[in-house]
Amino acid sequence: MTTMNPMAHTTAPPEFAKALDRDGVSMVEEIVPPDALGDLIAAIESVSASQAVRQRKNGTFAVRNALHEVAAAAALANHPAIQSIAQSVVGPNSLITRAIIFDKNPNANWAVPWHQDTTIAVMEKIDTIGFGPWSVKAGVVHVQPPAEVLERMVTLRIHLDDCDASNGALQVLPGSHRDGVLSSEQIDNWKQRVAPVTCEVQVGGVVLMRPLVLHASAPAVSPRHRRVLHLEFAGDPLPGGLRWASA
Repeated sequence: MTTMNPMAHTTAPPEFAKALDRDGVSMVEEIVPPDALGDLIAAIESVSASQAVRQRKNGTFAVRNALHEVAAAAALANHPAIQSIAQSVVGPNSLITRAIIFDKNPNANWAVPWHQDTTIAVMEKIDTIGFGPWSVKAGVVHVQPPAEVLERMVTLRIHLDDCDASNGALQVLPGSHRDGVLSSEQIDNWKQRVAPVTCEVQVGGVVLMRPLVLHASAPAVSPRHRRVLHLEFAGDPLPGGLRWASA
Protein backbone atom coordinates (compact mmCIF):
# COMPACT_ATOMS: atom_id res chain seq x y z
CA MET A 1 0.00 0.00 0.00
CA THR A 2 1.35 3.41 -0.97
CA THR A 3 1.09 6.57 1.13
CA MET A 4 2.01 9.96 -0.33
CA ASN A 5 2.48 13.24 1.52
CA PRO A 6 1.35 15.61 0.21
CA MET A 7 -0.28 15.17 -3.19
CA ALA A 8 0.55 18.28 -5.19
CA HIS A 9 -0.26 16.83 -8.60
CA THR A 10 -3.43 17.57 -10.56
CA THR A 11 -3.57 13.88 -11.46
CA ALA A 12 -2.38 10.89 -9.53
CA PRO A 13 1.22 9.84 -10.28
CA PRO A 14 1.55 6.43 -11.97
CA GLU A 15 2.75 4.63 -8.84
CA PHE A 16 -0.33 5.85 -6.98
CA ALA A 17 -2.69 4.38 -9.55
CA LYS A 18 -0.73 1.13 -9.60
CA ALA A 19 -0.93 0.83 -5.81
CA LEU A 20 -4.70 1.32 -5.85
CA ASP A 21 -5.17 -1.25 -8.59
CA ARG A 22 -2.83 -3.73 -6.89
CA ASP A 23 -4.05 -3.43 -3.31
CA GLY A 24 -7.52 -1.98 -3.68
CA VAL A 25 -6.55 0.77 -1.23
CA SER A 26 -4.13 3.67 -0.91
CA MET A 27 -3.76 6.80 1.19
CA VAL A 28 -3.00 10.43 0.46
CA GLU A 29 -2.11 12.78 3.31
CA GLU A 30 -2.79 16.51 3.84
CA ILE A 31 -5.29 16.99 1.03
CA VAL A 32 -8.20 18.85 2.61
CA PRO A 33 -7.56 22.37 3.97
CA PRO A 34 -8.45 23.01 7.64
CA ASP A 35 -11.12 25.60 6.84
CA ALA A 36 -13.06 23.12 4.71
CA LEU A 37 -12.90 20.55 7.50
CA GLY A 38 -14.05 23.10 10.05
CA ASP A 39 -17.13 23.95 8.02
CA LEU A 40 -18.11 20.29 7.77
CA ILE A 41 -17.48 19.56 11.45
CA ALA A 42 -19.67 22.51 12.43
CA ALA A 43 -22.38 21.32 10.06
CA ILE A 44 -22.30 17.79 11.50
CA GLU A 45 -22.64 19.14 15.03
CA SER A 46 -25.71 21.16 14.07
CA VAL A 47 -27.47 18.66 11.79
CA SER A 48 -31.00 17.83 12.86
CA ALA A 49 -32.60 14.40 13.10
CA SER A 50 -34.26 13.23 9.91
CA GLN A 51 -34.87 10.08 7.94
CA ALA A 52 -31.30 10.23 6.65
CA VAL A 53 -29.67 10.76 10.05
CA ARG A 54 -29.08 8.14 12.74
CA GLN A 55 -28.41 9.41 16.24
CA ARG A 56 -27.37 7.76 19.48
CA LYS A 57 -27.34 9.42 22.92
CA ASN A 58 -27.71 12.87 21.38
CA GLY A 59 -24.66 12.41 19.16
CA THR A 60 -25.04 12.15 15.39
CA PHE A 61 -23.09 9.15 14.16
CA ALA A 62 -24.29 8.65 10.58
CA VAL A 63 -25.81 10.80 7.87
CA ARG A 64 -26.74 8.61 4.92
CA ASN A 65 -27.82 11.16 2.28
CA ALA A 66 -25.08 13.60 3.12
CA LEU A 67 -25.02 15.37 -0.26
CA HIS A 68 -28.59 16.51 0.34
CA GLU A 69 -28.62 16.79 4.12
CA VAL A 70 -25.34 18.67 4.70
CA ALA A 71 -24.35 21.45 2.31
CA ALA A 72 -20.77 21.47 3.60
CA ALA A 73 -20.42 17.80 2.62
CA ALA A 74 -21.47 18.58 -0.94
CA ALA A 75 -19.04 21.50 -1.02
CA LEU A 76 -16.18 19.29 0.15
CA ALA A 77 -17.07 16.58 -2.37
CA ASN A 78 -16.67 19.20 -5.09
CA HIS A 79 -13.40 20.62 -3.74
CA PRO A 80 -10.84 20.77 -6.61
CA ALA A 81 -8.36 18.54 -4.76
CA ILE A 82 -11.00 15.86 -4.19
CA GLN A 83 -12.29 16.07 -7.75
CA SER A 84 -8.74 15.79 -9.07
CA ILE A 85 -8.11 12.58 -7.14
CA ALA A 86 -11.41 11.06 -8.27
CA GLN A 87 -10.83 11.99 -11.90
CA SER A 88 -7.35 10.47 -11.80
CA VAL A 89 -8.96 7.11 -11.00
CA VAL A 90 -12.32 6.99 -12.83
CA GLY A 91 -11.68 9.52 -15.60
CA PRO A 92 -12.64 13.08 -16.52
CA ASN A 93 -16.38 12.41 -16.30
CA SER A 94 -16.12 11.60 -12.59
CA LEU A 95 -19.46 11.87 -10.77
CA ILE A 96 -20.08 11.76 -7.03
CA THR A 97 -22.77 9.09 -6.64
CA ARG A 98 -23.26 8.82 -2.87
CA ALA A 99 -22.00 10.44 0.33
CA ILE A 100 -22.24 9.18 3.91
CA ILE A 101 -20.91 10.72 7.11
CA PHE A 102 -19.73 8.40 9.90
CA ASP A 103 -18.70 9.41 13.41
CA LYS A 104 -17.39 6.59 15.56
CA ASN A 105 -17.21 8.16 19.03
CA PRO A 106 -17.56 7.24 22.73
CA ASN A 107 -21.37 7.20 22.44
CA ALA A 108 -21.40 5.25 19.16
CA ASN A 109 -18.52 2.79 19.12
CA TRP A 110 -19.38 -0.08 16.82
CA ALA A 111 -17.67 -2.89 14.93
CA VAL A 112 -18.04 -3.57 11.21
CA PRO A 113 -17.42 -7.16 10.02
CA TRP A 114 -15.47 -8.02 6.87
CA HIS A 115 -17.50 -7.11 3.81
CA GLN A 116 -17.49 -5.55 0.36
CA ASP A 117 -19.53 -2.51 -0.70
CA THR A 118 -21.81 -4.10 -3.27
CA THR A 119 -24.73 -1.68 -3.64
CA ILE A 120 -25.17 1.66 -5.38
CA ALA A 121 -27.75 4.42 -4.94
CA VAL A 122 -29.99 5.15 -7.93
CA MET A 123 -32.79 7.57 -8.74
CA GLU A 124 -35.53 4.96 -9.20
CA LYS A 125 -36.07 1.24 -9.70
CA ILE A 126 -35.95 0.17 -13.34
CA ASP A 127 -35.65 -3.55 -13.93
CA THR A 128 -32.33 -4.02 -15.72
CA ILE A 129 -30.49 -7.22 -16.58
CA GLY A 130 -27.77 -7.96 -14.03
CA PHE A 131 -29.06 -5.50 -11.42
CA GLY A 132 -30.55 -6.80 -8.17
CA PRO A 133 -31.60 -7.35 -5.46
CA TRP A 134 -33.19 -3.98 -4.73
CA SER A 135 -33.76 -2.14 -1.45
CA VAL A 136 -34.70 1.27 -0.09
CA LYS A 137 -32.52 2.98 2.52
CA ALA A 138 -33.52 6.33 4.02
CA GLY A 139 -35.90 6.84 1.13
CA VAL A 140 -33.27 6.20 -1.56
CA VAL A 141 -33.38 3.23 -3.94
CA HIS A 142 -30.34 0.94 -3.76
CA VAL A 143 -29.37 -2.01 -5.94
CA GLN A 144 -26.52 -4.44 -6.40
CA PRO A 145 -25.08 -3.88 -9.88
CA PRO A 146 -22.87 -6.23 -11.92
CA ALA A 147 -19.33 -6.46 -10.59
CA GLU A 148 -17.93 -4.54 -13.56
CA VAL A 149 -19.83 -1.42 -12.44
CA LEU A 150 -18.28 -1.60 -8.97
CA GLU A 151 -14.83 -2.34 -10.39
CA ARG A 152 -14.82 1.04 -12.16
CA MET A 153 -15.78 3.00 -9.04
CA VAL A 154 -13.63 4.46 -6.27
CA THR A 155 -14.41 5.52 -2.72
CA LEU A 156 -12.68 8.48 -1.06
CA ARG A 157 -12.83 8.53 2.73
CA ILE A 158 -11.95 12.04 3.93
CA HIS A 159 -10.83 12.07 7.56
CA LEU A 160 -11.94 14.89 9.82
CA ASP A 161 -9.90 13.54 12.74
CA ASP A 162 -6.64 11.67 13.23
CA CYS A 163 -7.36 7.97 12.90
CA ASP A 164 -5.26 5.03 14.05
CA ALA A 165 -5.72 1.48 15.31
CA SER A 166 -6.79 2.72 18.75
CA ASN A 167 -9.92 4.49 17.50
CA GLY A 168 -11.32 2.03 15.01
CA ALA A 169 -9.37 2.69 11.82
CA LEU A 170 -10.41 0.97 8.62
CA GLN A 171 -8.79 -2.41 7.94
CA VAL A 172 -8.50 -3.98 4.49
CA LEU A 173 -7.38 -7.25 2.93
CA PRO A 174 -5.14 -6.08 0.06
CA GLY A 175 -5.88 -7.55 -3.35
CA SER A 176 -9.31 -8.92 -2.45
CA HIS A 177 -11.00 -6.50 -4.87
CA ARG A 178 -9.69 -8.46 -7.85
CA ASP A 179 -11.94 -11.51 -7.30
CA GLY A 180 -15.31 -9.86 -7.95
CA VAL A 181 -18.25 -10.18 -5.58
CA LEU A 182 -17.27 -12.80 -3.00
CA SER A 183 -19.31 -15.52 -1.35
CA SER A 184 -19.17 -16.06 2.42
CA GLU A 185 -16.83 -18.99 1.85
CA GLN A 186 -14.52 -16.89 -0.30
CA ILE A 187 -14.46 -14.13 2.31
CA ASP A 188 -13.45 -16.66 4.96
CA ASN A 189 -10.70 -17.89 2.67
CA TRP A 190 -9.32 -14.39 2.21
CA LYS A 191 -9.39 -13.82 5.97
CA GLN A 192 -7.32 -16.95 6.50
CA ARG A 193 -4.78 -16.26 3.76
CA VAL A 194 -4.11 -12.53 3.91
CA ALA A 195 -3.02 -10.35 6.81
CA PRO A 196 -5.14 -7.22 7.27
CA VAL A 197 -3.68 -3.75 6.79
CA THR A 198 -4.77 -0.91 9.08
CA CYS A 199 -5.36 2.40 7.31
CA GLU A 200 -3.98 4.97 9.75
CA VAL A 201 -4.37 8.51 8.46
CA GLN A 202 -4.11 12.00 9.90
CA VAL A 203 -6.76 14.70 9.84
CA GLY A 204 -7.22 16.05 6.30
CA GLY A 205 -5.97 12.83 4.73
CA VAL A 206 -7.87 10.62 2.32
CA VAL A 207 -8.13 6.84 2.11
CA LEU A 208 -8.97 5.63 -1.39
CA MET A 209 -10.43 2.19 -1.83
CA ARG A 210 -12.14 0.09 -4.45
CA PRO A 211 -15.68 -0.86 -3.34
CA LEU A 212 -14.95 -4.58 -3.71
CA VAL A 213 -11.88 -4.67 -1.46
CA LEU A 214 -12.70 -6.54 1.74
CA HIS A 215 -12.76 -4.10 4.64
CA ALA A 216 -13.78 -3.98 8.29
CA SER A 217 -13.24 -1.98 11.46
CA ALA A 218 -13.06 -2.88 15.13
CA PRO A 219 -14.54 -0.88 18.01
CA ALA A 220 -12.21 1.82 19.26
CA VAL A 221 -10.15 0.87 22.30
CA SER A 222 -9.56 4.58 22.92
CA PRO A 223 -12.89 6.06 21.85
CA ARG A 224 -12.86 9.58 20.46
CA HIS A 225 -14.25 11.22 17.35
CA ARG A 226 -13.44 9.35 14.14
CA ARG A 227 -15.41 11.44 11.67
CA VAL A 228 -15.23 10.37 8.03
CA LEU A 229 -16.89 11.72 4.90
CA HIS A 230 -17.34 8.67 2.67
CA LEU A 231 -17.64 9.63 -1.01
CA GLU A 232 -18.32 7.23 -3.89
CA PHE A 233 -17.37 8.19 -7.44
CA ALA A 234 -18.12 6.67 -10.84
CA GLY A 235 -16.95 7.63 -14.30
CA ASP A 236 -19.65 5.98 -16.40
CA PRO A 237 -23.43 6.32 -16.83
CA LEU A 238 -25.63 3.39 -15.89
CA PRO A 239 -27.39 1.20 -18.50
CA GLY A 240 -31.07 0.58 -19.10
CA GLY A 241 -32.25 4.06 -18.18
CA LEU A 242 -30.93 3.80 -14.63
CA ARG A 243 -29.55 7.01 -13.16
CA TRP A 244 -27.21 7.59 -10.24
CA ALA A 245 -29.11 9.00 -7.26
CA SER A 246 -27.00 12.17 -7.36
CA ALA A 247 -27.56 12.79 -11.10
